[in-house]
Amino acid sequence: MTGGEGLALVVIGAAAGFINVLAAGGSMLTLPLLMFLGLPPQVANGTNRVSIALQSVSAVGSFRRAGARDLRIGLRLSVPAVLGALGGAWLALGIPDAVFETVLVVAMSGASVMLLLPRPTLDTRALTPERLTPAVYLAMFVIGLYGGFIQVGVGVLFIAVLYRMLRIDLAQVNGLKVLIVLVYTLPALAVFVLDGQVRWAYGLLLAMGSMSGAWLAVRVNMGPRGAKWVRRLTLAMIVAIILRLVLG
Repeated sequence: MTGGEGLALVVIGAAAGFINVLAAGGSMLTLPLLMFLGLPPQVANGTNRVSIALQSVSAVGSFRRAGARDLRIGLRLSVPAVLGALGGAWLALGIPDAVFETVLVVAMSGASVMLLLPRPTLDTRALTPERLTPAVYLAMFVIGLYGGFIQVGVGVLFIAVLYRMLRIDLAQVNGLKVLIVLVYTLPALAVFVLDGQVRWAYGLLLAMGSMSGAWLAVRVNMGPRGAKWVRRLTLAMIVAIILRLVLG
């Protein structure tokens, strides 16, 4: 790895970390970069999880310091997401690229519809475990399955589903999202590590940038216009993901 390649990993990682924490889709930047630097697609997929995990650690810590207090709820939602992610990561080891693309287009199209529907009336009550219905847990399992399988755009699905099903502010949704992503990414990463599909030097350099981008994204998210930033950037990333697939 040259110095220029290492710098590119840090810089692109910072942009991806900001996008992933505030919305989703940063892997659209990091996966092509890793493959451009010579990593096979499955190795790039596994190596990218190192950055995802560490940027999530940075984001969760920043949300906690900024006053987010939904840790117990996030951990409850993480359990079915982890179960799904383990299955998804296992499936990803032997699935053709064409299947990845089909699943991604369907998932992103569904998420865009959910975000563009009329905004739900927000439930201003405290977010307690009693509000987590079986349907919410099932949705977390399905999204975890998708995230373990392909990762790209998984935050979009968490945002769209949690926003609609829990009827909480988008800025609050993002705090839950990053915690769930952190918890389910760890076992998914372990699957790739055990299969020899991670290049640590690349992943850690990418993470150096993504952790700083995640820190900045939390500051924007917790600001007075955080919810608008989340909604607009999420929709923009959905369009970008679909266009990239359609146009090749």
